[in-house]
Amino acid sequence: MRTFHAVSLGVSIFVVSCSQDGSQLKNGTALRGKASLRKIVQVKTTAYCHTERAHRRYGKSNAVDGRLTAAEFNSAAADWSRFPVGTKFRIVGSNRRYVIDDYGSALVGTNTIDLYMPTRREMGNWGSRRVTIELLEVGSYQQSLKILKPRCRIAYVRRMVRDLESQI
Repeated sequence: MRTFHAVSLGVSIFVVSCSQDGSQLKNGTALRGKASLRKIVQVKTTAYCHTERAHRRYGKSNAVDGRLTAAEFNSAAADWSRFPVGTKFRIVGSNRRYVIDDYGSALVGTNTIDLYMPTRREMGNWGSRRVTIELLEVGSYQQSLKILKPRCRIAYVRRMVRDLESQI
């Protein structure tokens, strides 16, 4: 009887894993497909604020020479070789929508997205969560590379550039 349950469990896991549509980021792979194709992805999210110590020297500036925003599309940071600049997404089950316009050293090599929060209280309340996001629009790998190449003196930027160049 135990063998039957073990085999049943194994078959169930195999069937479920085969039925996935491949849209989730696995093994460090980047997003693929048409920019207008909507995909559902599970990611780890953290939160950051312009007033926290690690971000103070940048103030409210993002990585695309703009300002961090908490408006129609809130700012978010990610590894641009996985979620390129301009990627728009929403958190499923909420009205929150974000655009990738920033990056951070701790995000490089991960599928983590850092969500901008305008206050430290909101940042603390968010903490770290695994969420499901719907990709509304995939950004530009070419634009990401164009922005990052002049910044290659920084090791984690070099890594994103190397990863982007291997994809394009």
